[in-house]
Amino acid sequence: MSSNYTVVYDANVMYPAPLRSFLMYLAVSGEFRARWTEMIHEEWIKNLLRNRPDLTREKLNIVRTLMNEHVPGSVVTGFEALIESITLPDADDRHVVAAAIQTRAEAIITFNLKDFPESTLSKYGIVALHPDEFISNLIDLNAGVVIEAARRQRGSLKNPPLTTSEFFDLLQKQQLPKTVSQLRKFEFMI
Repeated sequence: MSSNYTVVYDANVMYPAPLRSFLMYLAVSGEFRARWTEMIHEEWIKNLLRNRPDLTREKLNIVRTLMNEHVPGSVVTGFEALIESITLPDADDRHVVAAAIQTRAEAIITFNLKDFPESTLSKYGIVALHPDEFISNLIDLNAGVVIEAARRQRGSLKNPPLTTSEFFDLLQKQQLPKTVSQLRKFEFMI
């Protein structure tokens, strides 16, 4: 990967706060370009509000704004006209592919790999990657970037602070077993 390698984060990887946070720490590293749309934001926020009545739209809109501000150029626009021409198993996911095409992304980071079939994405030079695969590949290419992101995220967790082992357990719950396995080698640095 290089700083020109571009990915689109799907809403489902932004939904869980620990994973969203880790992906944001990775995004600000400059090792790749992370992109999303206001539609993707709206999707994760709407789903989170449905399942977490203790949260408010105002608080989540602050998170949205901070994400957009901390990753310059992250919000993809001008993709809407492409949506209708894309065929996917779930029509509600077409906007993600349209955004990836518009921003010339190489990958969509998503848990729903089946919703983004290779037969459709390959026409556009795009692949769908599980976040564990994406982060694991990043470790292989530049472990320092991922170690630093993990260290920064763990350091930001104050209520309660987590031991490295507890932090790895948190990442494990985010469906990142390969990532955690690789990061354990660097536990003393995190």
